[in-house]
Amino acid sequence: MEKLNEANKGAGFRCGVVALVGRPNVGKSSLVNSLLKARAVIVSPKPQTTRNAVRCIYNDERAQIVFTDTPGIHLPKDKLGNFLSDAVFDALENADAVCYMVEAGDKKIGTEDAEALNSLAGIARPVLLVVNKCDGQTRDPSRAFAVYGGARAFAGRAALSARSGRGVPELVELLLRFLPEGEPWYDPDILMDSTERFMAAEIIRGKTLAFLRDEVPHCVAVEVEEYKSPDEYPERDKLYIRASLIVETPGQKGILIGAGGATLKKIGQAARGDLEETTGHSVYLELWVKISPKWRQSEPVLRRLGYS
Repeated sequence: MEKLNEANKGAGFRCGVVALVGRPNVGKSSLVNSLLKARAVIVSPKPQTTRNAVRCIYNDERAQIVFTDTPGIHLPKDKLGNFLSDAVFDALENADAVCYMVEAGDKKIGTEDAEALNSLAGIARPVLLVVNKCDGQTRDPSRAFAVYGGARAFAGRAALSARSGRGVPELVELLLRFLPEGEPWYDPDILMDSTERFMAAEIIRGKTLAFLRDEVPHCVAVEVEEYKSPDEYPERDKLYIRASLIVETPGQKGILIGAGGATLKKIGQAARGDLEETTGHSVYLELWVKISPKWRQSEPVLRRLGYS
């Protein structure tokens, strides 16, 4: 990781890693996007939207904080689920502090949160309780503080709304206490520690989640097979991306393509718009749908897709 020069380092500057953990759909990715004031990671109401531990970089004059947005903690049902759980535990081991996220409307500790609390039991890092969705009819975090505060001791606590940004600056202020002093690792214009291929695959998968219902999105993986940018190929005037959407059954393939290819066309059009906004290039996007039976149980396929 390339560090900034000494002139950019202020006295007492802090730099560290903060892992965001919690059950699926609790708002971890929304918090990252609020912190960075950009769409750094995909957000969807569907569980398991985040499948990798995504490192996103927050900067201000006092600190650089590398937030690791982790998959939601859940009970694994397949080899992909095992990978998601392993990604969470790896993020916990490599963090300087942990934000355990819950919701203001929580009235009891459910199965997934019990699993999350169990995974945090042996963590030596400071763990902060962060109550999200403190907006609308659930502004008061006191019930959630009482429910989860009775389960374990926390190094600190914060209440916020990732959607509106309310309370987010206060969370950053709280985190500064737990981060070591040191030089920044990344140039300040870098938002994510990820390859362009990974970001393209996530954008395409995000649009797939937006246009599909029920269980089909969980059966879809995206593999970027070609990525040729004008930055690398000066003779090109467009960024060329060829990607495959991988599903498990012919029925899922039919749903993904849609009548006359309508659904796949909508996904491609929406993804191309976001890709052009993100990369600054005109994009030619070519999407294919492939069947890989039981890919979520196949270690070779998971390795190829970067899940192990």
